[in-house]
Amino acid sequence: MSVLISLFLKLSAFSLIAFGGVNALLPSLLDLSVNQEHWIDLQTFADYFAIAQAAPGPNFMTVTLIGWHVHGVLGALVATIAIAWPSSILVYHLQRLILGMNDAHKKKSIQYAAAALAIGLVLSSAWQIALQINHSYAAYALTLFTIGIAVLTRWHPLYLIALGATLGIMGVI
Repeated sequence: MSVLISLFLKLSAFSLIAFGGVNALLPSLLDLSVNQEHWIDLQTFADYFAIAQAAPGPNFMTVTLIGWHVHGVLGALVATIAIAWPSSILVYHLQRLILGMNDAHKKKSIQYAAAALAIGLVLSSAWQIALQINHSYAAYALTLFTIGIAVLTRWHPLYLIALGATLGIMGVI
């Protein structure tokens, strides 16, 4: 099977379970692109994720960068379409169904359940990625410190990113 067809089919399937965005399925995406298909290595995945998070725009840029790595501009286009089309169609139809409901309590229940699911998937994903990319006690300490600061304070995330970059430049992590 052509690498572009494989890329399209596998990422299209991922799109249907990307509840909470691509960040909710990062561990599975990492496993697919690094361990199963060997499209990229772990460091490249981490670099692409960092670029995608730092850049403005949609959070599925990681997928676009993986596609670009696999097959250039055409791969980036195929990956972007593959990750977007199934979930877009699904959300469109689900939204029409929800808007057609007359019971406000059911609507709220569905919205709260969807929000809880998305938050849980994103948190689970973040934890799984941290376990896979942290290679030292300092990296784990920085991860836990960042979680604590993010939960307990109103610091802007750029301070935490700067701290991580500084520790990386100094060779601590």
